[in-house]
Amino acid sequence: MDFKNKNVVITGGTTGIGLATAKAFIGAGANVWITGRNAGNLEKAAIEINSPKLKTVISDTSKLPEIEVLEEAVAESGSKLDVLFLNAGIAVFAPIEQVTEADFDAQFNTNVKGHFFTLQKLLPHMANGAAVLFTSSTVATASNLGTSVYSSTKGALNKIAQIAANELAERKIRVNIISPGPVATPGLDNAVPAEAKGHLAAATALQRLGNPDEIANAVLFLASDAASFITGTELLADGGYINYAMK
Repeated sequence: MDFKNKNVVITGGTTGIGLATAKAFIGAGANVWITGRNAGNLEKAAIEINSPKLKTVISDTSKLPEIEVLEEAVAESGSKLDVLFLNAGIAVFAPIEQVTEADFDAQFNTNVKGHFFTLQKLLPHMANGAAVLFTSSTVATASNLGTSVYSSTKGALNKIAQIAANELAERKIRVNIISPGPVATPGLDNAVPAEAKGHLAAATALQRLGNPDEIANAVLFLASDAASFITGTELLADGGYINYAMK
C-alpha cells in the first residue's frame, strides 16, 4: 500500500500497536506524528523508528490542553491530515466491587474523552477524503469478568465512530474501527498477569496471541484506497477470538 507523502497522526504511538503502525506507515512513505505522555518513551520510539519522516509530540490525550498541543503542532506544519489513528488507551481490570473512581475516570478520560476531543480538534486540519481509525477491542461486545469499565469505554468508542462516519460522510472522510483480540504488547503485559496470557491465547481459534504488526497491516488497509467503500465498519482482527471463545 502506498502512502507516499500522506500525513498521519497516531495517538499512543510509543509502544505496541501504535509503534508498529507508525513503522508501517513510514515504510509505506507517509509522514507520521506520534503522541505519548512520556518524553522518554517518545525518544525510545524515535530511536527505534529512526526516520526523518517521524515527528513526536508529548500529549496526554486524557487532558484537553494537551490535545490542543497536538493540534498546534499539526496546524504549524501547514499540512492537511490524511489519516488519524486514535489509538491511545489504558486498561485496568477488576471486578465491579473493587473498581475505584480513579481507575474509572482514568479509563474513560483516556479511552473515550481523549479520542472524542482529539477527533474534534483535528477535524479542521483533515483533508477531505481522509480516513479516521479508532482502536476498539473485542471486549466491546464480550462480557469478560473484570472488564466492566474497560469494555464500556470500547463500547462507547464504537458508537462514537459509527456516528462520526455518518456526520463526516459529506466530506468523504471515512471512519472505521479496528478491534484487536489479545495481542502481545506492553499494554497487555501491564494489564494481565503472565499466566493469564496463556488462557487468552487458548481462547482464540488460532491458539496464539496476535502480533502488533498484524494489527498494523489491518489499520493500513482500512486507511488505504483499497478500503474506499468501507466506512462505519468494525474490523475484528482477533484470531477468531469472538467466535472461538463463545463456542
